[in-house]
Amino acid sequence: MAHALLDPFSEPFMQRALIELLLLGAVGGLVGCWIVFYELAYSTESLAHALFPGLVAAAVLGLPLVVGGAAGVLVAAAAIALIARVPTIGSDAGVAIVITSLFGLGVVMALSRSSPPGLNALLFGDLLGVNRADLAVSAGLTALTVGAVALMYRPLIAVGFDRSTSGAFGARPLLVDLGLLALIAAAVLIGVQALGNLLVVALLVGPAATARLLTRRLPTMMLAATLLAWASGLAGLYLSYYVSIAAGAAVASCTVAAYVAALAGSSIRR
Repeated sequence: MAHALLDPFSEPFMQRALIELLLLGAVGGLVGCWIVFYELAYSTESLAHALFPGLVAAAVLGLPLVVGGAAGVLVAAAAIALIARVPTIGSDAGVAIVITSLFGLGVVMALSRSSPPGLNALLFGDLLGVNRADLAVSAGLTALTVGAVALMYRPLIAVGFDRSTSGAFGARPLLVDLGLLALIAAAVLIGVQALGNLLVVALLVGPAATARLLTRRLPTMMLAATLLAWASGLAGLYLSYYVSIAAGAAVASCTVAAYVAALAGSSIRR
């Protein structure tokens, strides 16, 4: 039994994958709860798709993915702000136009003949291909994100519960919204290397949504979401190793399975 549990992590690439998932789980557990609390799951997915052209450009130019992702976020934000000025287009329609256009542009760039092979990893991730440099970037972003969440905790609570009176508690809704957007962008950048553009949202939203079914207190919810993210990541690695399926897809599947189990359990209790 002990051999079956320890054998997968005798390989260095599995050890690096586990460390990456632990970092992503910590960020996903904290930021994911605010995503669920503020009902920003769709916005998070849209943001992940919007920065895809930046990721492709960074991969083609040989730059770190975090640089391309950050540039992609800025381009998406500017495009949404510009299209929102068109009076005949609503804000929701404007966001949809920008997101689908940018994602389509990224796919065209990735499939062009001049693009190097292997860019499909940007869509589905390459969890088992994470190297030491990727871990260093993820660790740095994780430390910054966790520190920012701690500093923004009270303003996030104030704006989340009552936006109209949050100013009385020293919170500025616009700054809080922008700060939360930056936290989500950082979390996406941490996870995109491991899970890819299409699967990263699973580990950002899934554990937090599952934790919300189990508890209503926010600190407890954050702790539960982090533990669930770690458990899903570990289970996904075991599943990938012994069943020989893609690691990122296995982690995402375990995350969904945990949510379905929690949902069924809560329905039975009710």
